[in-house]
Amino acid sequence: MKGTTLADGPTINTIAERAGVSIASVSRVLNGLPTRQETVRKVMAAADELGYVRNAVARSLKSRRTHQVAFAMADVGNPAYLAMLRQIQPVLKDAGYRLVLHSTDAVVADEIDVLHSLGERYVDGLIMVPLRVTEAHLEMLDAARAPVVIIGQVPEGTRVDNVRADSRTGVKLAIDHLHALGRRRIGMINGPLDTVPGAARGAAYREALGGVGLPYDEDLVQIGDFYRAEGGRAVAELLDRVPDVDALMCANDLIALGALDVLRAAGRRVPEDVAVVGMDDTDLAAASWPSLSSVSLGSAERGRAAAELMLERLQGGDGEPRLVTVAPRLVVRASTAGAPVADFPAESRTDRKESAE
Repeated sequence: MKGTTLADGPTINTIAERAGVSIASVSRVLNGLPTRQETVRKVMAAADELGYVRNAVARSLKSRRTHQVAFAMADVGNPAYLAMLRQIQPVLKDAGYRLVLHSTDAVVADEIDVLHSLGERYVDGLIMVPLRVTEAHLEMLDAARAPVVIIGQVPEGTRVDNVRADSRTGVKLAIDHLHALGRRRIGMINGPLDTVPGAARGAAYREALGGVGLPYDEDLVQIGDFYRAEGGRAVAELLDRVPDVDALMCANDLIALGALDVLRAAGRRVPEDVAVVGMDDTDLAAASWPSLSSVSLGSAERGRAAAELMLERLQGGDGEPRLVTVAPRLVVRASTAGAPVADFPAESRTDRKESAE
């Protein structure tokens, strides 16, 4: 094998010498075969230093690997997904993988098409954040021809690696906080109830009210969508129906920002007249005016956990599917207490079979 070139210029030998690994290890890395992550880093760094240009087409034909991973999410402009992306990409890049993005607009047919296309081997794996999990999703996951990691809740027994948030605890943190501030007419602005987060956060709101001794009132609940404009319209409808609402629990930060827009236009002071809490604790929460109290669902940590689970599968891991749950924390800002920023964490991330998105 001595002197064999995989591309114009550097040889397997020279890359192995520069990386301090065996020729066999270089061959495995360059052909996309399962290899220790540290070895991948060394070989790729040496190849870059020596100016080696990989022939991706030839490599994929030989190994049936593309060294690409897809990330499919509902809205590429949503800051929560961007936080995931900023963690997923470097983890995969360090291991020699490129990231392919899909923005599905939460259309089930598009998500099913992405899952179906795994059989075409255009990527080696898929990280997906579905807002709805249908029977068609479950059937495609069961038949998937490549590793899949789902960020979000899936039914118990689904044989797929899963990273999820704990919305139930997150909503409780928010309601407890608002109740402690003396708020008693706490409204809920939610996304569609046929989505995983909408259903989970709606149920958690009702449960959290009971936990502080407040009755559930359907008039205080308004369903919209997980976008700023839709959130604003939902808040306007709620205010028309229940003008004495004194707090709003919003199912994500984009809805909460829409709430701030409408409250400002209506001359309602935040937090004096109406306190507002969002969910996701995106960059926009800290930058809004007033700054937005928000429940962090660990978007960045969920993204990193999903990428790590994917790498384990791509590098030969064949154990039982894993569930990683990321604990929420409440970040208090001016939109509720008008106080300096403070964190109220729940328990830390765990691998366990409980909680919901």
